[in-house]
Amino acid sequence: MLNIKNLHAGVDQKNILKGINLEVNPGEIHAIMGPNGAGKSTFASIIAGKEDFEVTQGSILLEGEDLSDLSPEERAHKGVFLSFQYPVEIPGVTVTNFIKTAINQTRKAQGLEDMPAGEMLQKIKTVSEMLDIDRKFLSRSLNEGFSGGEKKRNEIFQMAMLDPKLAILDETDSGLDIDALRIVASGVNKLRNEKNAVIVITHYQRLLDHIVPDFVHVLMDGKIVKSGTKELAYELEEKGYDWIKEALK
Repeated sequence: MLNIKNLHAGVDQKNILKGINLEVNPGEIHAIMGPNGAGKSTFASIIAGKEDFEVTQGSILLEGEDLSDLSPEERAHKGVFLSFQYPVEIPGVTVTNFIKTAINQTRKAQGLEDMPAGEMLQKIKTVSEMLDIDRKFLSRSLNEGFSGGEKKRNEIFQMAMLDPKLAILDETDSGLDIDALRIVASGVNKLRNEKNAVIVITHYQRLLDHIVPDFVHVLMDGKIVKSGTKELAYELEEKGYDWIKEALK
């Protein structure tokens, strides 16, 4: 599904990613771990197409299609979803109206008519019940006054409604208490199927107790320096990253 080859990228003439190779197949969950400043959030932003960053070498293919020249909106329409570390507030736009607009813009890009109102309402009802979301929550302004847990739950709701091919969760566990963490993880696990894939970017192993990855990759100094199974996450929790640094010398 996702095939990244020799990816070099940066911002303001600073090289941050220095040759990343990664292949993600449908049905898989990949975790990206690493210390602060390793390039994890840059990696997520570049896949999603954020324009602050420049790809200087390599390719990003989604189902064989090169994403390099596509805008963030075009990538979203192709099925790329990015959960932000710090979601923005949009006063005056309700959660429901935001997601209706997002879905219909994607359908328009695919040459489809707007989703019929009855079908949209049924989908919202089904997804909100699946994620245990109070309907009153959906009438609030997007992220305005939301707690950290509510913001993350809202992003999982958006993910469920948009049904992306590739979901990237950028430190979605940041600032969450254990109950909110379980709610978010439960939503991700319910949405996992054989047609989509998830990349989870995190500092900590605790999220991976709830969202069990098929593969764990360690990103350091702009490169994936080690890959393994979920057991690698436990090893990192126990030993930190210094032992990897030593092994690379």
